Amino acid sequence: MNLRDLKYILAVAETRHFGRAAERCFVSQPTLSGQIKKLEDELDVVIFERTNRSVEITPVGEAILGHARLALEQAQAIEQVARAHQDPLAGPLRIGAIPTLSPYLIPQVLVPLKRAYPNLKLILSEEITDLLLGRLVRHEIDAALLATPVDDTDLDTMPLFDEPFWLAHPRNDPLYEKDEITAKDLEEVDLLLLADGHCLTHQVMEVCRLAERPTKGEMADLRAASLETLLQLVGAGFGCTLVPALAIRGAWMTDAGIIARPLGNLPDAFRRISLVYRRSFPRRAALQAFADVIRQNLPNTVRRLG
Repeated sequence: MNLRDLKYILAVAETRHFGRAAERCFVSQPTLSGQIKKLEDELDVVIFERTNRSVEITPVGEAILGHARLALEQAQAIEQVARAHQDPLAGPLRIGAIPTLSPYLIPQVLVPLKRAYPNLKLILSEEITDLLLGRLVRHEIDAALLATPVDDTDLDTMPLFDEPFWLAHPRNDPLYEKDEITAKDLEEVDLLLLADGHCLTHQVMEVCRLAERPTKGEMADLRAASLETLLQLVGAGFGCTLVPALAIRGAWMTDAGIIARPLGNLPDAFRRISLVYRRSFPRRAALQAFADVIRQNLPNTVRRLG
């Protein structure tokens, strides 16, 4: 057994295809298949059930893959420890972020991060919460910027900041005449929401005290894929939505016909942004450095933590 064989079985598990796994590992399919067969013979177990149409992972294979991921991560850690002798904050750092946060936060921290840690290479991916958690557990990313609590004993959390929600409504909306927005106002607005799967949808519904999606109105069945789409719809006069503070980017919203209003009298109208990572992840210093750069470059529309 060697690390190469572990990389082979992980590639097959992730692609569910021996040919694509071989391409990923830059070897021929017969070479990859032969090495995996030798590993199965050595362990006296079947890791993959092969048919002409599919590749399935056996129960014992699932258990072996979990240890293989840990072994490869620790092997990478050995390399990183060696590099850290010269620079403790060098090498790649794979960060995932939810799409309602990434476009507004990451551009603010990239330059300061590069300036402070020039040998740290940020590799960013953007997906919804459930997909990021899956990738984190499978060791495909090192940490994730999330806006929801995580209940997993194998994961740990660095709270970064609390991000208030603002109400975005069309310029000609009756709310324009109100001095402040109340909880009752939120219960009565024609609310636009993102598609199911976005944690922002559930958070907005909680702030607006909705047990389920609105079922009335011409936009009740809307399932927008992005926050930008929702804001364009608000600007076109189709309704209102709640927007995280970092997405309030100044004059362009006014130009788009959108009025953004703080919810200062609703103290629970915010989401907590945290950096979530595996407890076993060996490069805690790199995560701490990344978290510190984020905290140091936040606007005053959010509340720093830690």
